[in-house]
Amino acid sequence: MSVRDLPAIPVTPTLLRSWPLPAPGSDKLDRGTVLVVGGSRKTPGAALLAGTAALRAGAGRLTLAVAESTAVALAVALPEAGVIGLPETSSGSVRSTAHEALQPELESAEAVLIGPGFDDADETAQLLRNLAVKERIHGSQTIVLDAYALGVLRGLLPDIQPWAGHLILTPNLTELGLLLGRDPEDIRNDIAEVSHQYQAVVSCQGVIVQPRNTGPADTAGSTDCWEITTGSGGLGTSGSGDVLAGTIAGLRARGTTDAQAACWGSHLHAAAGDRLASRKGSPGYLARELADELPPLMMELNT
Repeated sequence: MSVRDLPAIPVTPTLLRSWPLPAPGSDKLDRGTVLVVGGSRKTPGAALLAGTAALRAGAGRLTLAVAESTAVALAVALPEAGVIGLPETSSGSVRSTAHEALQPELESAEAVLIGPGFDDADETAQLLRNLAVKERIHGSQTIVLDAYALGVLRGLLPDIQPWAGHLILTPNLTELGLLLGRDPEDIRNDIAEVSHQYQAVVSCQGVIVQPRNTGPADTAGSTDCWEITTGSGGLGTSGSGDVLAGTIAGLRARGTTDAQAACWGSHLHAAAGDRLASRKGSPGYLARELADELPPLMMELNT
């Protein structure tokens, strides 16, 4: 069955209010831990954007695992986060052997976001292979993949089988084509194809799809396909995708399902862009400004 045959439910404030986020609890541990793995020497800001968004989305704890040469600067820039330095190449890319340093952090994270700020395809591919094969994930853990981690994923399908059913992918159109192995043609059907092939929830271009017949009983609308009803062209700015991925990871760490995190996160990201566009104009606002809009938007939707 193609995605055209699915009831594509519009993601509206009414829908989200009927699909509420978990109560925050009284302790930071109640809101879960996010581990962001990324941040090469050339693009450390991507990990910073993603981590900030995860905290703004309500995650209780955050660890940034980044190239060693960027760790101190990022720790100063985001004092709310724990930061660990990872082995890096001579050009400042995170090495594939970094999985060994990540092992203790992986054990405590509900959501692991991999990719923001990576810049070496070969090292990224081998790191993903090492993580999937050598480091077990626990049953309640979700892996969120973005940026370079998506660009190399098609060649790793046999290796990432341990992650099947525990994945959220946040590709842009270029990355969607890399996941497909061809140019996108029909976006909704292409997203459904990727969701099925990788056994992952996929959020791309305002469309969210989860693999058929994998949704939990409380999935809103009893569907496998949703579509965002807000957002503007201003979201097409540098770093915006890092904010989206971090938002989704932060919500997932709080105890949502994968589909709920993707729907809520995609809506909040788009609505934040609308808020900024109305005040600053579009284009022209910065990706880092999106995260500050998340808490008031969530407060409105939870009332």
